[in-house]
Amino acid sequence: MIDLFLRHLLPDLFKADRGIGIAADRAQDVPHVGPHEIGRGEAGPNLVVPANAGLGTGVTLHRRAQVPFERPDLVLLDAEAQGIHDADQLLGLGVARPRGGPKRCTRLLEAAGFHQVTRLFKLGRRRNAEPEPDQRRNHAGPASTSCKHASRIHAVFLAFISCVAPLAGADAATDLPAPLSEGDFIAFDSEQAALGRLLFYDKILSGNQNISCGTCHHHDHASSDGLSLGIGEGGDGLGPLRTAGEGRDRIRRRIARNSLGLWNLGHKDIALLLHDGRLSPSPLYGNGFNSPAEEWLPKGLASLLAAQALLPLASAAEMAGDPGENEVAGAIIDRIDKGWPILAKRVRTIPEYGELFVAAFDHVERPEDVSIVEIANAIAAFIGTEFRNHDSPFDRHLAGDATALKPAERRGMELFFGEAGCSGCHSGPLLSDQSFHALGLPAFGPGRKRIWDPMPRDVGRMGESDELRDAYRFRTPFLRNVALTAPYGHNGAMPTLEDVVRHHLDPAASRARWTPAMAALPPAPWLADIDFVIQSDVLEMARQERAMDISLPPLSNEDVEELVAFLNALTGETADQRPLGRPERVPSGLPVD
Repeated sequence: MIDLFLRHLLPDLFKADRGIGIAADRAQDVPHVGPHEIGRGEAGPNLVVPANAGLGTGVTLHRRAQVPFERPDLVLLDAEAQGIHDADQLLGLGVARPRGGPKRCTRLLEAAGFHQVTRLFKLGRRRNAEPEPDQRRNHAGPASTSCKHASRIHAVFLAFISCVAPLAGADAATDLPAPLSEGDFIAFDSEQAALGRLLFYDKILSGNQNISCGTCHHHDHASSDGLSLGIGEGGDGLGPLRTAGEGRDRIRRRIARNSLGLWNLGHKDIALLLHDGRLSPSPLYGNGFNSPAEEWLPKGLASLLAAQALLPLASAAEMAGDPGENEVAGAIIDRIDKGWPILAKRVRTIPEYGELFVAAFDHVERPEDVSIVEIANAIAAFIGTEFRNHDSPFDRHLAGDATALKPAERRGMELFFGEAGCSGCHSGPLLSDQSFHALGLPAFGPGRKRIWDPMPRDVGRMGESDELRDAYRFRTPFLRNVALTAPYGHNGAMPTLEDVVRHHLDPAASRARWTPAMAALPPAPWLADIDFVIQSDVLEMARQERAMDISLPPLSNEDVEELVAFLNALTGETADQRPLGRPERVPSGLPVD
């Protein structure tokens, strides 16, 4: 009955004005905002209401937009123009979430399918996109009719909700992802994964045969290395104890960005990889991917993970080395793909590897058939199965275990998906919108700059897109097992979960109290002039501060503690019990880190 009432009767009663406006008690003079201005982010992260509107403070919408209402009022949306289904609308009304307000009211609305603010506003997506021609309508002028409609029904509607609110239940939650299952992941071949395990830890795939994939993504460090910026080719040791080397073999540069954890990268929904998203599926180059290798990336790679596995092999700082040191380094100077056949020949001429490839790949009939494609596919199979992990307390909670989360963890989850606004970006099955945001992290290190850029800075997504709006924005990280992969940020600037949470809440204060000592950088005195020089560029620092995307509500110390407790509850109970683990030896005979 209620569904029929909401679907058909009420939408037919009020059709005088379906425009977008903001409804609030005591407020008729509220500016009208056109749908293209909100839907495409041109209104910015906040809906601005004039001071003379007579409104109170403090309602946070689901995707970080803030409407300064004193209590939970209703936001009129142009549901017909946006194509939202009748079942998802009530007079074209969306629901604003109150900070500290009566949550049962909003929970019932959410449970009934009315919380459509995110679907219309699309906040957290790329901003300032050019509107489509049919969306460039002029919507100037007051939304008085809409506001009057909402004002008249507001009290009656909330009274109705308060009568039936207990039906929603205190445990109602919105935007929680569905539990992960094995069907959500790519089904990799087990024989290929076992072969990939050996290749992952074999230094034969590096130019100077002194570093492996596992050096910077080690089992002992939860698939990362514990450093802010990695120490690649030329370094010595493992994890936080790795040194920058010495003499002629010492490193010539730090890795530009923090070493990413490898957890759950075989999930089918992953649409891009790396901090700036420079690797994604695409038909553009005829090989299935848009990557730094462009048309030189070989065909036949079975997944994004396989394409990603090839890139460090062709990076001088990561694994290839510098020209004059080995044939691989010399080859990639000519073209990025020239080093891969050399590495493939090294591998397939080792008899043990040859036999393993013939056994693992149906189309490989003899060792001579092995190319860099099979090597990459095997490494991807290992990563995609070995680091698949979703048995955390949070995952058990999603599966229906009401006792899985401790009280502090549960309150942290409610904050995360509620008034703290974290789920505005950390949404979806992997707790990432896979979009790009500028957090204003302290800048240091060489940066992943563009070829013509003389400054040791990192421009983020703009380096891939060449779009000014993408400057200093980085991909939202996946969060499962995040407590195991400190430090945090694209450059590892934040040493702890508490540090990075507090930075989100107040980036300016966080930058002010940050010191270089907080960065986990193994000493390299010959690089000291580069490590922090960018912070002396006043204009560049101002540009990075202006690019800030986040604007979250203030939280108490207790709130922060509970958020951190929830983030720790994302750690898998078997995260340290991987099915294959690190091998004791590899077919090349080279030492295993």
